[in-house]
Amino acid sequence: MFSVCIDVGGTFTDCVVAEHGRDIAIFKALTTPDAYAHGFLDSLALAAEHYGRSLADFLSEVDLIVHGSTVSTNALVEGKTARVGLVCNDGHPDVLTLREAVRKRTFEWRLDFPEPFVSRHLTFPVQGRITADGAVYRPLNEADVNRAVMHFRALGVEAIAVCLLWSIVNPEHELRVREIISDRWPTVPVTLSHELNPIPREYRRMISAAIDASLHPIVGAYVRDLATTVREAGFKGELLLANCLGGMMPAADMTRRPIYSVMSGPTLAPIGAARLTSEPDVLVIDMGGTTFDVSAIREGRLVVSPEAKIGHDLLGIPKVDVRSIGAGGGSIAWVDTGGLLHVGPRSAGARPGPACYGLGGESPTVTDANVVLGIIDPDYFLGGRMRLDRSAAERAVETIARNLGTSLVEAAYTIHTASNHQMIAAIEDITVNEGINPRDSYLVAGGGATPCHVGEIARELGIARLMVPRFTAGLSAYGGLISEIKWEEISTLSTDVRSFTLDRVNDVVHALRAKGDAFLAKAGVAPSRRRFEHVFMGRYEYQSWEIETPFEFGDAGLRMDDLATLVESFHRMHERIYSIRNDEDLVEFTTWIVRAIGARGEDSCIRMAELAPKTGSVVPKCVRAVYVRAASGMVDVPVFDGVALGAGAEIVGPAIVEEETTTLLLLPNMTASLDRYGNYLIEFT
Repeated sequence: MFSVCIDVGGTFTDCVVAEHGRDIAIFKALTTPDAYAHGFLDSLALAAEHYGRSLADFLSEVDLIVHGSTVSTNALVEGKTARVGLVCNDGHPDVLTLREAVRKRTFEWRLDFPEPFVSRHLTFPVQGRITADGAVYRPLNEADVNRAVMHFRALGVEAIAVCLLWSIVNPEHELRVREIISDRWPTVPVTLSHELNPIPREYRRMISAAIDASLHPIVGAYVRDLATTVREAGFKGELLLANCLGGMMPAADMTRRPIYSVMSGPTLAPIGAARLTSEPDVLVIDMGGTTFDVSAIREGRLVVSPEAKIGHDLLGIPKVDVRSIGAGGGSIAWVDTGGLLHVGPRSAGARPGPACYGLGGESPTVTDANVVLGIIDPDYFLGGRMRLDRSAAERAVETIARNLGTSLVEAAYTIHTASNHQMIAAIEDITVNEGINPRDSYLVAGGGATPCHVGEIARELGIARLMVPRFTAGLSAYGGLISEIKWEEISTLSTDVRSFTLDRVNDVVHALRAKGDAFLAKAGVAPSRRRFEHVFMGRYEYQSWEIETPFEFGDAGLRMDDLATLVESFHRMHERIYSIRNDEDLVEFTTWIVRAIGARGEDSCIRMAELAPKTGSVVPKCVRAVYVRAASGMVDVPVFDGVALGAGAEIVGPAIVEEETTTLLLLPNMTASLDRYGNYLIEFT
């Protein structure tokens, strides 16, 4: 009867439930960082209570749980991954040290060169060489591999990554290395670079293999523990996990390639936004308790980037382009020795949380500032289920006021607006810094804390139109609920316009489609619900980097007549990204990608119920003193009950709209109207 998506955030665990044939509901429980499964069950228990069932009875009626996890991202950010041994070619032990050059800001001239993801003493070169055309130039030295196994066992290695030159053309040596390791040490997980990420760039192939290997024990243990916990609690349905491609995959497949779980949770927000609006160019922002995420939809498509970074390293595989900064509701405000205010990146998290939570936190946070400013009602947080301590918030913010020499309210607004400008800078990074004017985009706000800030963010960026969805507090979880199963297969085949190898290209793409089709079949997707997206990586001759270009590929494959279409698609994409095109330059094709997508069946269970039309005038439930910048102080502002508003209701700022899981602050010259599904459509007047 029910489908569920659970998104574990830094402060709250969001649970969105769709009851078949009826509406969607959202539930929030505090995240339990030391045992995520507990917070997972807590959110399910809230849902069970809402539907009048015990947890076991509720779970017995859940046919699907979709889950967005942060466990792999947290492990990488905190440096708590498994100990990895790396097997590489003799003479090439420094690929992870040299990288693709370290990117740093102009004035960071004292920056130490970062340590490689796998240190030299855990890197073991072996003799043997495959050439670029796949020939065996030098046989693999199997004695070297045996010595590598003994070396790694002595150093307590927990997983092994193997990346050898040109294994994407001839994997013979990598496969033999795995056979030897399996014979000598059958329990250790092994990642082969040509199986995980068959691209020609050695650093990206090696770093992705190393990261994947480092996550095998962590993600495997997490998924097993989670699956066991929910099964014991009464769940008998299917468990799917979010991946960084903007889709879902079965849990067993995620444990085999855990790198695809990295930064997977934030990819769900743009999926949800894409379902809620038909606008072609959309900016999606999501402010949680710990981070602020920003992503984009261009020409109706999610933006996929091969440049995702973790610390000083690239992830090495494509992912939905989501940029994250440490600016959330729990971000801690502090004043440096020069008297400048900073917000984040350190967060109060779920425990102890902001001071106003009353769980032992004393540091001033953005949420505390919003309580002091009157934006958040301490008695109506989570619909009144969680009462906030206004006095504790004032005491925390007072420490900032003393350091800055300002009043309590001025200090709170300084925290509030400093957080806003951090988020504005993150949005500019994905727009202005890439030659895109944010004014040309529609803005969709996700995250329970975002509507408290979205007005000032939009105003400063010059964005005239925006949406605060009905389920803004669970936008990522909603995205997971509606997302499809998605996987991709990659192959390297270099060719160009002058000597286009049509038959080989068709053979490669057909083989990739067959692999993707097999993945969908294994995931239980019926043939009628399978589809494929096709992409090539291309560049102009002598360019260093490729760009991703979609293309059409029918059952009969490509014809030579299609070559002109491929080239023109590349020119247009290059112009869109870099604002220039050169029709005279030779176009080269390097890598071919097939994305296999499986719809999860009828979506009747995820349709939002329509609101009844507004009747009569819109009347506020009360008036509250709220800080309004235009008045430079606290002003009595009408407060509206969002649940009581009907479709077509219109509210003019300054005003507050409260719902159980979020609070919307409308600034002067802002007007919000409700569409038939309860989404707030906002414009500046």
